[in-house]
Amino acid sequence: MIRKFLDEDREPVRLILEACGVFTSREIDVALEVIDIYLTNQKQRDYELFTAVDENKKVVGFFCIGSTPITTGTYDLYWLAVHPDFSRQGIGRTLLSYAEELIRSKGGRLIVAETSSQPHYEPARKFYESHQFQQLARIRDYYNVGDDLVIYGKYL
Repeated sequence: MIRKFLDEDREPVRLILEACGVFTSREIDVALEVIDIYLTNQKQRDYELFTAVDENKKVVGFFCIGSTPITTGTYDLYWLAVHPDFSRQGIGRTLLSYAEELIRSKGGRLIVAETSSQPHYEPARKFYESHQFQQLARIRDYYNVGDDLVIYGKYL
């Protein structure tokens, strides 16, 4: 089941991000900053968060999207993660499909997802590609020397 993100989802999502084993502590901190903005500022319109929960209401994954400022119909997929214990069960696909439908319902026409070129991000890149995202751009040495920004997009 997918539902809107709740206050009590913050800690399980932090644990998911840590368990994934690919995110740096700084990346996790940024995710938590976004979550805190979402949870504490009812007037914010930058982020929408949803969680996937199992039959026992355990949080097993989440995503965060937001309309890209000063665009018409472009949305950023900021985060999408599934706990490794639940990988390869279609949860990521289900979360992405839900996000796509939500974006479509808001008049969205393009989803942009950014990731790193580092080897440990290869599963993320393959995930996007397997769901009809195309590599739109690559900026060399963006995050650090030898760590490119890889930008994927999917037109709806």
